[in-house]
Amino acid sequence: MYAIKRELKLNNKETSLMRGIAGFRRFVYNFGLEMVIASWSFEGISLSDSKRIDTIKQLFTQVVMKMPEHGWMKRYPSTVYQSAFIDLKKAFKRWREGLSNFPKKKTKKRGDSFTVYKTSGVYPQKGKPAIPFTKRVVIKAGKKILLTGLKEFRLKERINFTCSSQTFTVSRTADKWFVSFVLDAEKVPPIYHPIERVGVDLGVKTLATVSDGTCYAMPVSNQRAKTKLSKLQWRNRNKALGSKRLGIKASNNARGYYVKLARYYARIGNIRRDTIVKMTTDLSRSAYCIRIEDLNVLGMMGNHKLAAAVSDNCFYEVRRQLIYKQSHYATKVELVDRWFPSSKTCSCCGHVQDMKLSDRVFDCQKCDNVMDRDLNAAINLANAPKEKVRLARA
Repeated sequence: MYAIKRELKLNNKETSLMRGIAGFRRFVYNFGLEMVIASWSFEGISLSDSKRIDTIKQLFTQVVMKMPEHGWMKRYPSTVYQSAFIDLKKAFKRWREGLSNFPKKKTKKRGDSFTVYKTSGVYPQKGKPAIPFTKRVVIKAGKKILLTGLKEFRLKERINFTCSSQTFTVSRTADKWFVSFVLDAEKVPPIYHPIERVGVDLGVKTLATVSDGTCYAMPVSNQRAKTKLSKLQWRNRNKALGSKRLGIKASNNARGYYVKLARYYARIGNIRRDTIVKMTTDLSRSAYCIRIEDLNVLGMMGNHKLAAAVSDNCFYEVRRQLIYKQSHYATKVELVDRWFPSSKTCSCCGHVQDMKLSDRVFDCQKCDNVMDRDLNAAINLANAPKEKVRLARA
């Protein structure tokens, strides 16, 4: 399945509509979260989280929405609050399974988002039972898209083909709004890769070094954007940004500062994401077997001297993208044991010697082999013994 994401071209009236719908979804999500927590204090009620949320949803539909002070909710599609309860169910399920932390309340600062979808229906037949079917929205090629229950919106980038989808998610990053939807399509993976197997060493100085000599680096624009961000924060260090706890409202200048701050963070994230997507795609197209080290990213982030470099190079994101692209490009990603001394072993004679992190060149004391430290580690990863390698899974 594929997902398409496009930026919406909105005027002021449409932007206000989007913010209103996002606020409605945020209100419903926070209401459901508070009610679930409050229901735990009642004795004699033994219901699962899913059934509790279903009961709260009925209460919201039959009581809360019919209150006079909540008449504004009728201006927005019903699928918005229904999807909010679905998201709340998923959040509690992930928390119960230990995949995420306890659900938190939604805030404006963490970004606005909501989901609309086309509801299912039934096809009546004479003398026979009705056939259920899923309604879908046809998206025509061009720069316009119709969102279910709302209206037709303009896009900044055209869609090149006619397609269909059922669910549309609208999200905000900084002051830009995006729409994303999923297509029921399968990618035919390639049947030939020029390289059989490569080792990829994720480094601090460079983004990644491949055993065939290829080197990937984070672009200079990333560091420039970080420098501009730090200057912006330093210039506004004494600005009164407002505080709900203290009852201080943020000024117009403070709101403008928040918008600028979000734009800089979004730019840094876009640069990193673009670089990593291109790198992982290039590796997946060229090599069949990709070997990377099973790094302890959380432990590395605990070192304050390495934390910035590790977060910049997005070690875990590189691994995640390589794994999910296995089915797209017919590759095989393997993880080498984290205790395998790839950086301390000579790739020519196998001699193991101590290496400091500051030593960027590997100089073998046995066979006088001299090469770049990261390249030597990448070759060792590619040639690692089978007992030190396991298949990577999502």
